[in-house]
Amino acid sequence: MKWEEGQDSGNVEDRRGLGMPMAAGGGVIGLLVMAVAFYFTGDIRQAKFIADKVGPIVNKAVPQRPAENRSVERNDRTLEFSKKIMGYTDKAWTEVFEIHGKRYQKPTMVLFTDKVDSEGCGVAPSAVGPFYCPASRKVFVDPSFFDELETKLKGSKADFSKAYVIAHEVGHHVQNLLGYNTMVDQFRKREGENAGIRLELQADYLAGVCWNRVERVRSIIEPGDVESAITTAKAIGDDRLQKSAKGWVNPESFNHGTSAQRLKWFTEGLKTGDAEKSALDRFFNPNVRPLDL
Repeated sequence: MKWEEGQDSGNVEDRRGLGMPMAAGGGVIGLLVMAVAFYFTGDIRQAKFIADKVGPIVNKAVPQRPAENRSVERNDRTLEFSKKIMGYTDKAWTEVFEIHGKRYQKPTMVLFTDKVDSEGCGVAPSAVGPFYCPASRKVFVDPSFFDELETKLKGSKADFSKAYVIAHEVGHHVQNLLGYNTMVDQFRKREGENAGIRLELQADYLAGVCWNRVERVRSIIEPGDVESAITTAKAIGDDRLQKSAKGWVNPESFNHGTSAQRLKWFTEGLKTGDAEKSALDRFFNPNVRPLDL
């Protein structure tokens, strides 16, 4: 991926190694409760609510102490890469919104270490992976997640996979601006946590749309890049994650979609670049179950 020539985004905060005060939701145990809750719900706000209720009870007898500030070795490439990728997404979505007569409000990306205050969705540990907080309109990433991709995909081939992950979280921001975040609440009454699949698959689709728009203007995708992103999409489906972690799969507990679904919709967005309302509304067709999308 030839990402170096892009324009830097001015909306990237580097909080790595800054440390944090005493954690919300019952200290360290509260963070663990939140991580587990997020895994099963896929909703950082609901995970925080559970941690706030359960964490203090479990952690009652355990003394807490403020976390110490810790310095980390700065990976300038990580910061530079993050600024460039956010710059690409800023430009792509600004253009798409303008085409539809709207103004795009750019999100902020926050790099952090271990845990972070999301400024509206609670304190989250890096175990939850990259996530977006609608309240603060910020994307949060612990770069150790990127390090894992580097290890699995062997260096430069991981770049587009990382760009896909960032674009997916920015996709959640686009959903927030367009009102789909609120729309999914209506489906949860009928479909339970499976309803979250609608948002996740739409965010995968939006990630594909974003990179389609970028590629139209500037050819930055190289041979093998899309394949590496597809490998990533397949690896983070609920079926693959549950099979790896538990040895079995329970579709009723899915909240991100299957590997095949994530692959399907990211690829569709990348191929078509279609951001019309009709293309986005199909993810919220009440006649189609989330697991049938």
